[in-house]
Amino acid sequence: ERARAFPDGRPQGIGSTRQAHTRNSMSLVNVAYAETLTWAHPLLTSLEAQALAPMFGTAPVELGLSTTDLTWLERLHGDTTYQRLTAEAFPGVARLTVAHVTRAIAGFERTIVSMRSPYDRYHFDRDDAAISASAKRGELLFHSRPLSCFTCHGGVHFSDAMGSRPGGRPAFHNTGLYNLAGVFSYPADDTGLQQRTGALTDVGRFKAPTLRNIAVTAPYMHDGSLATLDDVIAHYEAGGRTIAEGPQRGVGHDNPNKDDGVRGFRLTDGQRADLRAFLESLTDTALLTDARFANPWPSR
Repeated sequence: ERARAFPDGRPQGIGSTRQAHTRNSMSLVNVAYAETLTWAHPLLTSLEAQALAPMFGTAPVELGLSTTDLTWLERLHGDTTYQRLTAEAFPGVARLTVAHVTRAIAGFERTIVSMRSPYDRYHFDRDDAAISASAKRGELLFHSRPLSCFTCHGGVHFSDAMGSRPGGRPAFHNTGLYNLAGVFSYPADDTGLQQRTGALTDVGRFKAPTLRNIAVTAPYMHDGSLATLDDVIAHYEAGGRTIAEGPQRGVGHDNPNKDDGVRGFRLTDGQRADLRAFLESLTDTALLTDARFANPWPSR
């Protein structure tokens, strides 16, 4: 959804087949610069390859398309609008293939660039009035050593999983969101990077998403379990989330896989407001209202 920087606003996504996912949908802004795609897949680095997962994936089922029954592709062939668009996008191509579809999706995703926020006008256009004094104080807190938010959410994309980094290895982090008893410290249906590597030391490790437009992409974390920015700030203040009761009870601060940088800190009410103001200054309203990203099929 354009107004949300492309997440759907649900804690966990729901596919067109109505099957629920375990994960929160991520923003697509600046996804062209992502070193890896989705929350915890170190080898998924191509937008074209990623598009195949929702199309044909079975765990979970998202679009529910078939690799053998291409009736859905025939429907595209029969649509007069797509006939015209196909000729424009792929001159000389008589019939669309799956590869053409994924190239088109990836090509669109690469145009979703967000660099027009008040923060950008303040830093790159040298407009000192673009953000408030509170947001300026919040930026200093964000980059301060006690908080160290910049460690995982640094750089122009506010993510250590986007753009070139020394060593070139994608980063994944356990932030102490859970600390369940048993073999896995995170819910067994989504243990993060461990599902790919098999290593218990990778339980709970997920990609640090971009913070651009973070004020409009609630709820937060890989499973949408934190509802507000204030909840997220409180989580990091505590150095991990404590769940006092129920099947997910545990002290996230003590998760054995937790990143060393998630230590906890103390803020005054005023400092929390400043940090929130800084995060809100990353909202790119020009992107959120850009007609190029509006629903092209409003009547369908």
